[in-house]
Amino acid sequence: MKAIQLKAYGQPTENVGVVEINDIDTINNDEVIIEVLYSPVNPSDLLLMQGTYPRQPKLPSVIGQEGVGRVASVGVSVTNVKPGDIVTIPFGTFAWSEKVVAKAAELVVLPPNVDLQQAAMLSINPPTAVLLLEEFVSLNSGDWVVFNAANASVSHTIIAVAKSKGIKTLGIVRRKEAVDVALKAGADVVLVDDENVVAAAKKATNNAEIKLGLDAVGGKATNSIAEILGNGGCLVCYAMMSGEPINVSQIGLIFRRIQIHGFFMYLPDYVPKLKNAILQSVQLLEQGKLNVPVAKIYPPDRVKEAIQHTIDGGKVLLQFNS
Repeated sequence: MKAIQLKAYGQPTENVGVVEINDIDTINNDEVIIEVLYSPVNPSDLLLMQGTYPRQPKLPSVIGQEGVGRVASVGVSVTNVKPGDIVTIPFGTFAWSEKVVAKAAELVVLPPNVDLQQAAMLSINPPTAVLLLEEFVSLNSGDWVVFNAANASVSHTIIAVAKSKGIKTLGIVRRKEAVDVALKAGADVVLVDDENVVAAAKKATNNAEIKLGLDAVGGKATNSIAEILGNGGCLVCYAMMSGEPINVSQIGLIFRRIQIHGFFMYLPDYVPKLKNAILQSVQLLEQGKLNVPVAKIYPPDRVKEAIQHTIDGGKVLLQFNS
């Protein structure tokens, strides 16, 4: 069967390709075989290919960190899923293959009429959004959250989850043309990160004491979030799109008691909470509240184009089965 393998760490587009691997002949009693339908190319996949992600499989290896599939067969002791069920590809199972094996207990069964393309993106960004909004501060309906990279796909899910809880969203982007993207996703306020952004944020939120800021960029962009936060606010860094170390003024840390935390969804503290976070996300998807725009769908043999498209910007999916 066809699969996409990473052969070496380094430049992503140079070290991946489609290969033929052995079909799956046998499974354990508690396992299932899943036919993969769609799987996205995520920023975390790029980091894995570059060798800078915490997960570094022995190469060559199939990669791809999330997706959606159809159960093809089940082990003799499996009772929670059946052939034909649509399921998420669980954490720890590399998805860029026509078929994968997974533990039945780790699967989330999705509604039969689920939007398959949106379902392919359920396992990383939506639970990330749920945990970011629940784990660090107690937010109430009417509170604000501020975050950068507001036009990114993960921010689409932050906005959707926040709206479901009545939380107001202040998005920061790095260029003017990204403002409409974030507003279309449902953000309440979107501002460009320039020399006036802090004052503009205070005015737009009526000087709200914002308790939670989410940083996906790093560099100077982190300090913009810190300066917008209220005294004692919590700044959570969960990605590093700029590749630069965070830059936060000591004034915020010393005099305004800004707290800085890092977040990685697969740390032991969070892994037990992932399934519930995904189930919350499934409810939002069923309600039509999760809708990340997909720029293009690629077959596996065009994976290099799909990766370059992701690097250039835009959410893309790989389609393995129909």
